[in-house]
Amino acid sequence: MSPRRDRQRTSAPRNGARKPYTRASSAQKTGRQSLSRRLSEGDPRSDQHPARRIPVGLSTSSVFPAGVEECFKLAASIGFDGVEVMVSYPQDSQDPEILRRYSERYQQPIMSLHAPTLFFLQRLWGGDAWIKIERTVQIARELGVPTVVAHPPFRWQGAYARDFVAGVAELEERYGVAIAVENMYPWRLGVRELLTYLPDHDPTDEDYAHVTVDLSHAATAGDDALAMIDRLGDRLTHLHLADGSGKTTKDEHLPPGEGNQPCAEVLRRLANRGWQGSVLLEINTRGLGGPGERERVLRQSLLFARHHLGHHLSHQLDESRDASTEGP
Repeated sequence: MSPRRDRQRTSAPRNGARKPYTRASSAQKTGRQSLSRRLSEGDPRSDQHPARRIPVGLSTSSVFPAGVEECFKLAASIGFDGVEVMVSYPQDSQDPEILRRYSERYQQPIMSLHAPTLFFLQRLWGGDAWIKIERTVQIARELGVPTVVAHPPFRWQGAYARDFVAGVAELEERYGVAIAVENMYPWRLGVRELLTYLPDHDPTDEDYAHVTVDLSHAATAGDDALAMIDRLGDRLTHLHLADGSGKTTKDEHLPPGEGNQPCAEVLRRLANRGWQGSVLLEINTRGLGGPGERERVLRQSLLFARHHLGHHLSHQLDESRDASTEGP
């Protein structure tokens, strides 16, 4: 059965419709305004009434340049609920049998696979961009992984970019795996923004059944992450948990709480509404001073996520379930 959710179309998807190559840079101004408003309001946070214990996984990107097996090992020792694997050049990230062995050895389910749609992976598996997504989906299906994360196309990718929205829907129907398209950000050239992605860097206005929101990407783009998750509703399938300052053109992937993104409030809102997706920690731990410091930051980030998801209140959920199953 396909996981694709029915969605009433509110506007025609752009599907790569012609748009200008650049525009005046607005993201940093927007980001500063959002930060100023939140600080002036005291960065309010919702009370915690979690309706579901949302799982928290660890992305292999969070341990780079350490390998895939190291991610499974750390996820198990620290106490994550699973792993997201970035399909990349190392063979074990592409091999379903090796990934299955890692998952069983460390008792860490593979919660998602990230297709090799990043700029530096353009030549992996050849030049056909659809192959990158379809092969990842096939690996996911073989392993029983429910979700594949993919970036939107670059505008120079021609027919792939023009047909991307419809093509994603077709692959979901064929394989029964959710393809959660991730928000990105414009590239900056001085005072101009280069509109690199088609249909857009923000997938929330397109007719995708499944979307990933990355909080670091939202910071770089100057997008309002809270508005994005509210706008998506049940189409939000995946959350990449990371932080960003919103004051740089770089994709920072800071640990949650070290930037100005509303990481805590995003987690609280999702838990309170009983969101059915997964949170995956995707932070940059390069240059932290060794494996011990990396592990400390990963532990700290997991504690942040669990606290704001209300995992410490899980007994309330258990009591509520018990009460609902009791007879008169």
